[in-house]
Amino acid sequence: MPLDRLWLSSARRRLGRWLVDEVVRTPAEVILHPSRTRLQWLGAFTVVGHLFFAWFWGQYLPQPYENAAVRTLIAASGLLLLLPSINQDPQAPRTAWVFSLVAWVQLPLFFSWMYWMNHGNAVWLGSMACMIVIYYHLTDWRLASLGLLLGLVLSHVVAQPLLQTASGHGHATDHLAVLGFAWLAALLLGASSANLRRTRLLATMSTIGVVAHELRTPLATLNLLSDVLRNLAQQDVPEAKRRRIEELAGRLQGLVRSMHRQIDTQIANAQLMRLPRDATPIRAAALVQDAVEAFPYRSSRERDCVQVHIQHDFCFKGSQQLFSQVMSNLIKNALHALAAAGTFPTPGSLRIDVGLHHGRGRIAVTDEGVGIAHEHQARVFEPFFSTQTGAGSGLGLTFCKNVVDTAGGDISLVSEPHHGTVIMLDLPLYPMA
Repeated sequence: MPLDRLWLSSARRRLGRWLVDEVVRTPAEVILHPSRTRLQWLGAFTVVGHLFFAWFWGQYLPQPYENAAVRTLIAASGLLLLLPSINQDPQAPRTAWVFSLVAWVQLPLFFSWMYWMNHGNAVWLGSMACMIVIYYHLTDWRLASLGLLLGLVLSHVVAQPLLQTASGHGHATDHLAVLGFAWLAALLLGASSANLRRTRLLATMSTIGVVAHELRTPLATLNLLSDVLRNLAQQDVPEAKRRRIEELAGRLQGLVRSMHRQIDTQIANAQLMRLPRDATPIRAAALVQDAVEAFPYRSSRERDCVQVHIQHDFCFKGSQQLFSQVMSNLIKNALHALAAAGTFPTPGSLRIDVGLHHGRGRIAVTDEGVGIAHEHQARVFEPFFSTQTGAGSGLGLTFCKNVVDTAGGDISLVSEPHHGTVIMLDLPLYPMA
């Protein structure tokens, strides 16, 4: 008996971790396999397909109920996916909302409505089963489950007054078994497909981490070369040449330190979806000050532009190493934004504030750089999305978000193009020792 209770307790914990990691924390993929061509084909198929079946079920193989006006309205919804402003960027939030609405209206809502209005005949029983599989193929399985439930309930509520004098909807038990089997198959396929995409992403990122780690060997050679240059500078050489050699050695060592920091970041990025849940108490002021001091600045001007303001120190729980990487990423992004603005940074151009906000600790990184376009602000935390054309990997802010989420906090930003950006980390407080 004790062994059984232990096994059950362990199983419950494993199930709880799986639900949190796979259902709660994993971002929903609103559009599966997004591309402009895919959206255009879906839009065209919606328009042509519904008009064709309006004729097919109305003339060639008549059904008890077919409404040309409703069919035309549903077909017209596909025109939204053909608009260049919608399909130009499949990852844009507006596109995701339009796609979700079109898919939900024409699939679970419309098909369920037609199923009820046709008294659940064989044609619409089969159509419902096909619809369920198609819906789970188009969007995230969690969104599909919610959309299917809402479509069934809403269509039944609307159709019920029209069917009060109609006969029953076929054999309810048989239909429930068929539709239940179709739903279960679609759910399993959707969940397993999501797990496969997640596994592939983890494998790709792990490979990036291994490659980054292997770069340390040539960097060690470069570090030795800088030491050799410094030794040469100590020999009997003219003062001007000695200063040039020492400057070159210093730049080389600075480059090596910067590359090591980038490698650390990429190795941490390789664990984006399986970050350790460390619960070490961290002092916010010390974290920020250490990150500012350790950052490999390219010049003294860059270093002088960073100012730290401690309004109120606080303590929170998390991984010291991972949060150091978070601060390094935010400083690097802010400096890049300042450089992109084309102005010389001055003291205070990059400001880091530590304080309290609405009962939580807040670290705010403010820069007076180029800012972020409004249409990009909702996507900056998505994996592989970068506003640094041809430069960024698109993983830096995603990594920051994952680390902050793991600590139970929130990360957000406020930005105005050409006027700068503020990125805020809001973290739960932990009593200071």
